[in-house]
Amino acid sequence: MTSSLLRFPLRLAVLAVLASALLSGCVAAVVGGAAAGVGHDRRSWTTVIADRNIQASAYDNFNKDKELALKNNVSIVVYNGIMLLAGEVRTAELRQRAEQRVSGYDGVRRLVNEIEVREPEGFLSQRRDNTITAHVKTAMLDIVDMPGFDPTRINITTVHRTVYLMGLLTREEAERVAEIARNVSGVEKVVRVFEYQD
Repeated sequence: MTSSLLRFPLRLAVLAVLASALLSGCVAAVVGGAAAGVGHDRRSWTTVIADRNIQASAYDNFNKDKELALKNNVSIVVYNGIMLLAGEVRTAELRQRAEQRVSGYDGVRRLVNEIEVREPEGFLSQRRDNTITAHVKTAMLDIVDMPGFDPTRINITTVHRTVYLMGLLTREEAERVAEIARNVSGVEKVVRVFEYQD
């Protein structure tokens, strides 16, 4: 009896991990953003909370437009008051509409619209992008010779094999991070949306 009770939570944990591996798009972006701990974050606690609230509200507003939410592929990331839109929509009008849906939030200092006008790729492409993100995160763990560097301070989002990097870094850290990301298998382009401490 005790042994089966112990196995039940373990099964739930395994199922949760497997289910999260299958998630993509908006949900994965929110989960991935929320998963990063704030213990080593260079943002203040209030900024971290504000970023997460803005991101959740932006997704909520974006998802109210069913054509945008269901027929296109857009990720929304908010880091230190900078909002990144990345993904693919079918028309220039939809690109503009996507930006309008998430504009005007208090606390957003800059909006970076990297949405491409092109036919959105499907589920398998999004899975590949999620895999690239995981590989880039793992590659960052190799940076062990820079005093004070913490890979959890970098937000990594991949859309259509383009890796978007966000965070509060020194210029030396940013150069190293971008170089490592460029050399990960499957990465076609790296876009830096960093803020610099120096």
